Amino acid sequence: MAFMVLHFETDDYDGWKRMFDSDPAGRRDFATGHIVLRGVDNPNQVFVRAEFDSVERAQTFRTRLLESGALDRVDVKAGPTVVDAVEVMNY
Repeated sequence: MAFMVLHFETDDYDGWKRMFDSDPAGRRDFATGHIVLRGVDNPNQVFVRAEFDSVERAQTFRTRLLESGALDRVDVKAGPTVVDAVEVMNY
């Protein structure tokens, strides 16, 4: 299991969310799911974690995301970074 994680800031969350939901980079073609988180103290901070079946699929999507220009409209703080799960615990 692999993930792509991304942290950015946007001045227009609702506009960003409409763009995200339109899936300009084809996330649904590669990912098996995602989670979107917003900062409590600063709701303009957004964190996205997308889940993939493999590192290769995550890397392919990362390339497509970067080439799509979708990140040009936000202030990227970290990522998009592909990571491999080494431990998953649920409590």
